Amino acid sequence: MDRLASFGNDVDKPSCRGCSSYLTEPYIKCAECGPLPFLLCLQCFTKGFELKKHESDHKYEIMTSDFPVLESGWSAQEEMALLEAVMDCGFGNWQDVAYQMRTKTKEECESHYMKNFINNPLFSSTLLSLRKTKDSRFAEGAIPFKPTDDPPRPTFDSVLSRDMAGYMPARADFMEEFDNYAEWDLKDIDFVDDDSDILRALKLSVVDIYHSRLKERQRRKKVIRDHGLINLRKFQMLERCYPKEVQELYDVMRRFARVVGPIEHDKFIESHALEFDLRREIRRLKEYRKAGIKSFCSAKVYERAKRLREEERRKRTMLCDVLQYIQDGRACQQWLSKQAAIDAGITPAVTTITVSATGRRSAPPLNLTGLPGTEKLDEREKELCQVVRLVPGAYLEYKQALLNECRRQGGLRLAQARALIKIDVNKTRKIYDFLIKEGYITKA
Repeated sequence: MDRLASFGNDVDKPSCRGCSSYLTEPYIKCAECGPLPFLLCLQCFTKGFELKKHESDHKYEIMTSDFPVLESGWSAQEEMALLEAVMDCGFGNWQDVAYQMRTKTKEECESHYMKNFINNPLFSSTLLSLRKTKDSRFAEGAIPFKPTDDPPRPTFDSVLSRDMAGYMPARADFMEEFDNYAEWDLKDIDFVDDDSDILRALKLSVVDIYHSRLKERQRRKKVIRDHGLINLRKFQMLERCYPKEVQELYDVMRRFARVVGPIEHDKFIESHALEFDLRREIRRLKEYRKAGIKSFCSAKVYERAKRLREEERRKRTMLCDVLQYIQDGRACQQWLSKQAAIDAGITPAVTTITVSATGRRSAPPLNLTGLPGTEKLDEREKELCQVVRLVPGAYLEYKQALLNECRRQGGLRLAQARALIKIDVNKTRKIYDFLIKEGYITKA
């Protein structure tokens, strides 16, 4: 691997147009020949080498990186070597970084890197501004609906109007408010002079109750507006930016959004999204270490080989499936279509065909397009719901019930699963076997 790395570094070096040797600094670049750079080593330049349109009396530039960039004592070439060494050896392995650089000690490498690349306020502010530019869609708030915004104005009873729960932007009200019939308790109340003290106090108590209900209505409306929940589509687009695990956390923590502000709630979710990314990166690095990978160059080769193995395994599995129905022309045709979709880089649809003992075909797979909860399923769960013909919402409910029961008892038997899920026993067995295979639950 070291030989491959050194060979790759030599290939990246420019070569002399005269003697074809790899150039070492300093070298000469012609200022008049172009557009491709005309480069010469010092030996060919002193001999007055000429080729085609290049002549020895052309203007030239001396190419070198032997000059300080961040501080004296560190040339630009050494800065690049330090960054490459940290990338190859990893942050904190200063002994290996110094060994790869060969011109600086361990302490010099650590102090220079920490001073100029970690604790440098110029670089930190630059990176922060770049991150804000990149993640501008994740602004400080959740999408607060401000009075200065131009709110959507859907037509009455349109799809967007229903998605917005009948919100009327011009009036800042809903077609049907929370506790919509609270005013009915006041419609028959009339204060007259001859009311007794008890009756008057009772009427005032009813009015106080009405005021508390109005405050609750305003509080709920404020939560909806502050957290950007009026435009549901826009909110869902923001939620889909998170990975599946963070989306599940978002669903659980949404009920607590009313007790904190939108900024605090989004920061909480963003911090967990960052934690998820860090954990995923740590798992990937652990996998590299377990496989004996020591450089990112080797990691790229490993990932490429891993993808090839997965593709070959998928092809073998599909071939075993279709061999079961080799006498069925339709099954063979569906397998060929699925194989063509995989070769074209398209995710194939599930086309599982089963034939009963009586020769009758089972129902076709369920189409999950547009069904609620589909985005919360992974590819294997989608395939299970299509084959079993179970809507995603019902599957997620059954899955959560089985997980809770398994967690409570420390294991789960098929008979217990059938007692929990009142559906077809064959579907229950398929769901139970799938959850066992995927490691969601364990057998008792």
